[in-house]
Amino acid sequence: MSEHIHSDQTLSDINAAPFISTAKRVVVKIGSALLTEGDTGAIRRDWLNSVADDIAACRARGQDVVVVSSGAIAVGRKRLGLTGRSLRLEEKQAAAATGQIQLAHAFEEALARHDVTVAQILLTLDDTEERRRHLNARSTINQLLSLKVTPLINENDTIATQEIRFGDNDRLAARVAVMVSADALVLLSDIDGLYESDPRTNPDARHIPEVRKVDANVEAMAGAAPVGYSSGGMVTKLQGAKIALAGGCRMAIANGHAHHPLQRLINGERCTWFLPTSEPRTARKRWIGGILNPVGSIVIDSGAEAALSKGRSLLPAGVTVVSGSFERGDPVTIQAADGRVLGRGLSAYGSADAERIAGHKTGEIYQLLGYRGRDEIVHRDDLVLDQ
Repeated sequence: MSEHIHSDQTLSDINAAPFISTAKRVVVKIGSALLTEGDTGAIRRDWLNSVADDIAACRARGQDVVVVSSGAIAVGRKRLGLTGRSLRLEEKQAAAATGQIQLAHAFEEALARHDVTVAQILLTLDDTEERRRHLNARSTINQLLSLKVTPLINENDTIATQEIRFGDNDRLAARVAVMVSADALVLLSDIDGLYESDPRTNPDARHIPEVRKVDANVEAMAGAAPVGYSSGGMVTKLQGAKIALAGGCRMAIANGHAHHPLQRLINGERCTWFLPTSEPRTARKRWIGGILNPVGSIVIDSGAEAALSKGRSLLPAGVTVVSGSFERGDPVTIQAADGRVLGRGLSAYGSADAERIAGHKTGEIYQLLGYRGRDEIVHRDDLVLDQ
């Protein structure tokens, strides 16, 4: 078992309540399987009211709450008569456009019982990837929170293509949590956390209450997504955990099917907490660390790996392989010789020039390229290593 995993033997030592109750800002992600009634697509109104009660209790403690909700497609397909079969992409988008209205209205009604105003924001993962759009979205969310409004965020499925097929609201929720510097992210799902193997096929699988790092051993525990409207599965939840941890945000995977799921967590309901081992990074480094789709990769030697671990920049001399096609300023992954992903950063050179100077000393850059750029291929200020 990985040294970053705490098994059931330490469950009694984990006091999870402060992870939520003491957070200044909480992001709550709600899965489709919780929000809707199976094949009917009907919204579980009583359950949603209980979630609204929990959100109101958080706000009464002075906490900011942001909601990321799936369910627009599940709700909309019933209204359009698209049940009983798999949907084409354009049908999913039509269902999302219809269902999102009903979804937002349901949240508005549930929270209005507590005099809480709701604001709807539709995002794509691209909105969190591109720096200017990332900052604009963050500014809007922060302004809403300052006005005591609860933002309701969903994937903009009407224009998304790749993401709508993948079920990416787990990763979107993690990106939003990092974007707004949340202290805690709660993924409410149909499972009470991470297990060593799939509990649906192995009833003896051990529950993992605490994880400090999402490494290869942890990733190997993820099974396939369950059949039905829930499309993310444990794989995207662990990807979300990596993003949250990189931003210094603690994250829980919890079974939210019962009423008052947030209060149940505070009361000690079983879940898996992913806890960061370092302090939150600057806003720029949180953004870099959470980039989901780097456009290239740079493989480095052991000497460069040791230098990066000491907080230094990546110099051309330590680069062995440059892959992909990218421009100056694009995000790239940094990999060890054995394929391990060490982190990611913004390249100071395009891929063609990076290839030319790879393995050479900085003093040779001008001779090789005909101009003198930065001494580093990736400066330490533009570099984020995995925890």
